[in-house]
Amino acid sequence: MNTTPGEPELSSSFAERFPGLGTASKAIDAPTPEPVIVNDDLAEFLGIDLEWLNSDDGTAFLAGTHLPTDAKPIAMAYAGHQFGGYSPILGDGRAILVGEITDADGNLEDIHLKGSGRTPFSRGGDGLATLPAMLREYLMAESMHALTVPTSRALGVVTTGLGVQRAKVEAGAVLTRVARSHIRVGTFEFTARQDPDLVGDLVNYSLERHYPELVDAEVPALALLEAVTNAQAKLIAKWMHLGFVHGVMNTDNVLISGETIDYGPCAFLETHDPTTVFSSIDRQGRYAFGNQPAIGQWNLTRLAETLLPLIDDDEDQAVAKATAVLESFSQLFGDHWLEGMATKIGLDGQHGNEVVGELVSNLVAMMTRSKADHTSTFRGLAKALRGEIQLDFTLSSDSAWDDWSQRWHEALGDADKTEVATAMDAINPVYIPRNHLVEEALSAAGEGDLEPIQQLLDATTSPYVERDGLDRYARPAPTEFTDGYQTFCGT
Repeated sequence: MNTTPGEPELSSSFAERFPGLGTASKAIDAPTPEPVIVNDDLAEFLGIDLEWLNSDDGTAFLAGTHLPTDAKPIAMAYAGHQFGGYSPILGDGRAILVGEITDADGNLEDIHLKGSGRTPFSRGGDGLATLPAMLREYLMAESMHALTVPTSRALGVVTTGLGVQRAKVEAGAVLTRVARSHIRVGTFEFTARQDPDLVGDLVNYSLERHYPELVDAEVPALALLEAVTNAQAKLIAKWMHLGFVHGVMNTDNVLISGETIDYGPCAFLETHDPTTVFSSIDRQGRYAFGNQPAIGQWNLTRLAETLLPLIDDDEDQAVAKATAVLESFSQLFGDHWLEGMATKIGLDGQHGNEVVGELVSNLVAMMTRSKADHTSTFRGLAKALRGEIQLDFTLSSDSAWDDWSQRWHEALGDADKTEVATAMDAINPVYIPRNHLVEEALSAAGEGDLEPIQQLLDATTSPYVERDGLDRYARPAPTEFTDGYQTFCGT
C-alpha cells in the first residue's frame, strides 16, 4: 500500500489480468522536471490531493519518475490498421500505463504517461515528446471536454529537462493522460492474432469497465460490438457537428469506451468543406472530414472480425449477426447526426425527421457553396433569429438563403425566437481551438512564453458564452493562413 501522504492509490487491474498485453516499463529519468500546467479540476474529480500534486513529488509523479510503490507501469501492446494497412505489433512506443484510479463517479480511469521515453515498442524511436506537442494534446482534450465530446483528458504537462531532437532541439515534456481505459480496436486485433483464447476475457473486462449493464448479455461479444458501434456513431456525429477532423483514425486510435484519443494531427474546419484534410501524412485524404463516418464503420468491421468466433459457433451465422450490427452504424450515425443538427438550429424531434433532414441538408449545401465558417455559421443563425444586423454573415449572400430562412422560421412556428436563439447559443460554441491560434500559442510556448496558451485555454474551456476582449478568439483565420495549412503528428 502507499505510505507517502497524499499519493494517489492506484490499481493495476488491466496489467494483472492481461500480462500478455503489456510489458513492464518505466519512464526515463527526468533530471529537472518542472510543471507547465496542472489540471486542478480533473485532479479533484480523480480524488488526487492538490497540495501533493503541486509539490515536488507530485511533479515527479506527472513525469513518471516518482510513482506509488504499488504501481505496475506497463507499455501496452496492440496492433492496428494504419491508413488501411495492418501492422501486427504497434504498442505504446512512447507511453506507459501507470495504473487506474477511481473517479468521483466510481469509475476506473487510466493514468497514462505520454512522452515518457523508450519502451519495447518504440521501434527505433526515442520515445520522447516535445513541449508544444504535449500542450497541443492538453489544449485539444480539455477544449473537447468543454464541448461535451467524450474524450481522454489531460491531468498535466511537465517539462523533463531533456532536449528532444525534431526539426530542431525542443524542450522535452510528458503529458499525463486520463481515459476511461486505453483498450482499443487494435488491442482486440493484437489479442486475436497472439492469443485467441484471451479475446473472451478481454470482451468481459471491457463490458465490466465500460458497459456494465451488458455483462449478463446472452452473447457478450455481440453485445460489446453493438455497444461500441453505437458509441462510435455518437462520437463521430459529435465531431461532425463541431467541424472536428481527427486526422488519424487508425484502429489503434479507436477506444472501445467511445472516447476521443490521440490529438496529434487533428484540427477544426474553418470553411465548411467535406474534403478538408489537415494531416501532412494523409496524402490520399483517407481521413478527410466528410469520410469520418465511413471510416468509423470500417474500423468497427475490424473489431467485428476479432469477435466472430465468440458471436456464434457457426461461422456463417456469426458473420450474419456481426454484419447486421455493422449495417446499423449508418442509421445510428444518421440519427445522432440529425438529432444534434436539429438542436444546433433550434429544432427538436417534434418537427419530424423529414422537415429537419431537408433543412439540415440544404443548410450544409449552402455552407459548402458559400465557403462559410463552420463554427461562426451557427452563432450567426442565432443572431439572425434575434434580428441582429450582421454584415459578415456569409450565408445571407447565398441565392438559397431567403427561401431556406423562410422555411426555417416556418418550422420554428410560434416558438419564442429569443428563447430559441439562447438555447442555440448554449450548444453552439463561439470559441474553439482555431488552428491559427493554436499554432501561435504553441510557437510561443516553444519559446518559453506560456501566456498565449493560457489565454486560449481560458477561451476554449468556456466556449459558449461570448465575452468582452475575446473577439480574436471567435474570428476565423486569415486566408493566407488557411491556404495549405497542415498539421503534424508530433513524432
